[in-house]
Amino acid sequence: MIALPPELHAALRANAAASRAADPDADRFDPVPVIKLFNPLGAATWLATELHDDGDTLFGLADLGFGCPELGTFSLSEIRRIHLPFGLRIERDTLFCTNFRLSVWADWSRRSGSILWAETFLNRVALARAATGLPAERE
Repeated sequence: MIALPPELHAALRANAAASRAADPDADRFDPVPVIKLFNPLGAATWLATELHDDGDTLFGLADLGFGCPELGTFSLSEIRRIHLPFGLRIERDTLFCTNFRLSVWADWSRRSGSILWAETFLNRVALARAATGLPAERE
């Protein structure tokens, strides 16, 4: 079962409200992903930034492992219903934390063909910047 602690639920809802309130003529709303969901037996990975009013529809980056990550909406309840071999389910990465905005994740995921490869590259960038005293992401 994928648990959404209150602080993550609140962050996802706050991003959804900010997205609705964003000026469409100004810069696009581009938050950092709040949660990462993954298949422990495969490459499927989801990064979510927003939770819609229905409490089920997430917005973010979805990668089913076929080499074409896409931005869009996906259903938390559908992801929760996925049954994997050995009694496993889709899990939330409880250690996931990023300073990179969703557009950066989407760009690197598309270039590399997966969220998992993008994560490798972005972690290397963050480590290199930390070693040189630069911020984790340029504004």
